[in-house]
Amino acid sequence: MATLVVPPLVAGYSFDRSPDLTDPKVREQLSSSALKAFTKIAARWGLTDAQARGLLGGIASSTFHAWKTQPKKQKLTQDALIRISLVIGIYKALHIYFGDELADRWITLGNRAPMFGGAPPLDYMIRHGQPGMFQVRRMLDAWRGGR
Repeated sequence: MATLVVPPLVAGYSFDRSPDLTDPKVREQLSSSALKAFTKIAARWGLTDAQARGLLGGIASSTFHAWKTQPKKQKLTQDALIRISLVIGIYKALHIYFGDELADRWITLGNRAPMFGGAPPLDYMIRHGQPGMFQVRRMLDAWRGGR
């Protein structure tokens, strides 16, 4: 017997389809929550403002400060929302695969995997941008069995 899985409603958004990030209203609706989540993850990972800004595409420090202090007034770009989505997915995958302590440190630890060449995954993601973040996300999802 098949069981119907109903996607959750979060902040009034249905997850039965991907959000249309080309729509300014959708971006405005998602921006505040995305920024709050990103800020919490960056703090858990112990990132400097420069590192956090690097993950967001190298935004200016004044822009980052406004995003952190006034998240409800922001309407992020499609690029920023995708980057934050990737960070959230990476964070989730790390916490599923590792215990909390290692999960929050892994991103800044040197890593011998060929794609990192001894550097921390954080450096790889900042250097390679969205494609690098996608690669890290895919790698972690593969480690945890794609769940």
